[in-house]
Amino acid sequence: MYLIKEKKELAENIVWFDILAPRVAKSALPGQFIILKADESAERIPLTIADYNAKTGIVSLVVQAVGDGARKINGFNKGEYFEDFAGPLGLPSELVKSPPKKKILFIAGGLGAAPVYVQVKWLAENAQKADLILGARTKDLIILEEELKAVTEHTYVCTDDGSYGFRGNVTEMLADLIENQGKQYDEAIAIGPLVMMKYAVIAAKKYNLPTIVSMNPIMVDGTGMCGACRVTVGGKVKFACVDGPEFDGGLVDFDEAMRRQTTYKTQETEGKPNIEHAENCPIPHYDKIDFDKKKRVAVSEQDPKERAKNFFEVNFGYNFEEAKLEATRCLSCKKPKCVAACPVAIDIPKFISEIKGGNVSAAAETIFGASNLPAVCGRVCPQESQCEGACIVGIKNEPVAIGRLERFAGDWALKNLQSEDNAVKETKSGAKPAETAKKVAVIGAGPAGLTCAGTLAKFGYEVKIFESLHEPGGVLMYGIPEFRLPKAVVKSEIENVKKLGVEIETNVIVGKTITIDQLFAEGFKAVFIGSGAGLPKFMNIPGETANGVFSANEYLTRSNLMKAYRSDSATPIMIGKKTAVVGGGNVAMDAARTALRLGSEVHIVYRRSEAELPARVEEVHHAKEEGIIFNLLTNPVEILTNEKGWVSGLKCIKMELGEPDASGRRRPIEKPGSEFVIEVDAVLMSLGTSPNPLIASATPGLNVDKYGC
Repeated sequence: MYLIKEKKELAENIVWFDILAPRVAKSALPGQFIILKADESAERIPLTIADYNAKTGIVSLVVQAVGDGARKINGFNKGEYFEDFAGPLGLPSELVKSPPKKKILFIAGGLGAAPVYVQVKWLAENAQKADLILGARTKDLIILEEELKAVTEHTYVCTDDGSYGFRGNVTEMLADLIENQGKQYDEAIAIGPLVMMKYAVIAAKKYNLPTIVSMNPIMVDGTGMCGACRVTVGGKVKFACVDGPEFDGGLVDFDEAMRRQTTYKTQETEGKPNIEHAENCPIPHYDKIDFDKKKRVAVSEQDPKERAKNFFEVNFGYNFEEAKLEATRCLSCKKPKCVAACPVAIDIPKFISEIKGGNVSAAAETIFGASNLPAVCGRVCPQESQCEGACIVGIKNEPVAIGRLERFAGDWALKNLQSEDNAVKETKSGAKPAETAKKVAVIGAGPAGLTCAGTLAKFGYEVKIFESLHEPGGVLMYGIPEFRLPKAVVKSEIENVKKLGVEIETNVIVGKTITIDQLFAEGFKAVFIGSGAGLPKFMNIPGETANGVFSANEYLTRSNLMKAYRSDSATPIMIGKKTAVVGGGNVAMDAARTALRLGSEVHIVYRRSEAELPARVEEVHHAKEEGIIFNLLTNPVEILTNEKGWVSGLKCIKMELGEPDASGRRRPIEKPGSEFVIEVDAVLMSLGTSPNPLIASATPGLNVDKYGC
């Protein structure tokens, strides 16, 4: 929680906040921004830092109430708390790297006065004062005038209506300074509304005045994970949150940026459908179990037609009798191949044997000896290519349903072992760490970080996890939908890890809020990096920056982490009438099935055949049952748009399979003359992800491979 130390009104609907955020204040630099989430149901909103003080721990923001999210923020008062406050994010202004020995003109339009203030103040503190054009529509909207005058050499105020200062907009003021007053500048920095920055850049170009602009577009996470902040700069797509927010204004495609800013306007004004999302759904089970040792015991599921309209969990898992019957199929091999194929080497025959004997508590304890997240892993681990893929029973018959049995034991533990006394803290070896290596930092509260932290805690280490988002869980929270992995299950498993003594601090972006070197300086003797690979990939085909094109990451983060599918969430989400999902992995299936539940007709577009689909067989099966259309051996070549810049279709080409490539799969080859168009109004790109460069770029000596891992 982040305390509001001061609140003052600068103009109608424009408020200055002083917020106690010591970590952010200590790391902040001019030009950076933060992500603010006001309360549990609020949207994550990017706001540029207006001032900061490392000694007092205060970070200052200026917020204009122009949307529901900003209005909610401005409704908070001094002495109250904001729920989440993450940063500093983005690259600092170029001027702080080496104070420029040149004459700078700042151009601030409206609310842009706030981020300009922190920059001109920094320059003044470093013995260099700049000139400033301070503009607004009318006198009542001029803010921070006296504060800015105190740290600039000259401040020129202008209003569009002439109610105060020079009569005219900032571009007319610029022309007057250069043409009539003989002013000369080496560089301009323009910050304000997109349309103002666009015309400031055009005006400055007449005088050969290079202009830097600050882009603060739509985003969800602020670390590069969602790709929502895409801007075209010099013909190349950049992410404003990691490549910016400052860019050469002469290279920015402002028309595209202004169009993209309207992406969620309809959703914000019209609201969302009321979709069922109760956490507890009735769990039916078969009254009579048709048992055949050659086949695994069937599991109860929602009817496909019903589940396609709600976010209840699809697969209900085994009840006690079903689990005992399935356990009898295990051969209890003396040299179990399933254990060798398990990434954490769970003693699978032992825990299944305990279930067979009706001792679920012992089964759970066996699993907990090797795994900290059994209820999660039982649902989403790729068992078919790991433990179940190695199962001896599977040679002639269906393999034992190891994943379902693990989920059964994990769910039982969540329901029956919720006290701290029942947290399993000892390992088989009983090994204890050396005192000199006792304090360990873990970066990322996703499955890797949680597993590492829980395991170290069992050995007796003091462990603290640093998580960049406002909730721990990583991809388990932001990536996998509720209907496949209920968030209540994830939260319960995380609570069990915390009961082992693990501390979790959210809203800390390692590489920005704090560095790895600073973690060592704080007394940590070792650091585990489990930051994941969340940077989305795009195809770089024509039309990819159109309104209605999203990364699957952004789409799923809005729906899963921010609960955008719920009518009581403030986070908007695009609901297309007809949606194309490009890709064939689990993320593509998750995005497609989410779009379906929001009311869209959905097409999966994948360039290989069904045999090469990387998604789990079960997820493909469920997607087909629910009515998702598969366009296989099909590859997009262009995204078509209407006259307003919104998606109108996906131009594709048919493919055929050639010889195997480096992945071992047959290489897809285009069939000449086979182009066709799928009419859609939304496209979700699910093409895989790569590691975020934040940690590597902020850690000298940290080696990465060619993929950035």
